[in-house]
Amino acid sequence: MEESVFSALADAELMRIEAAIENCGADVDIESKPGGILEIEFDDGSKIIINRHTAAREIWVAARSGGFHFRPQEGGWIAGRDGAELYATLSRLVSEQAGAAVTLQAE
Repeated sequence: MEESVFSALADAELMRIEAAIENCGADVDIESKPGGILEIEFDDGSKIIINRHTAAREIWVAARSGGFHFRPQEGGWIAGRDGAELYATLSRLVSEQAGAAVTLQAE
């Protein structure tokens, strides 16, 4: 996949993620930063960082419980390590760090 195609695809997905988090009901602050980075901050000061990694053609997620890499596959974003879907993983991670059940879905 060409870099420009990947960047457009990843940036669109990051916008969907941002909207999903803003509308999930969790008490979090989300900030979009230059270079395709989303930073989610929780009441306890912990953060989840989501960014596009153009060289690897992946979206990376860094959370308190670890790091996760997702590739565009079959119309979604799938983790290479365990086949987990991006939004299912984000739902789990945000729930863990927010201390409340959160379900995120692409809008």
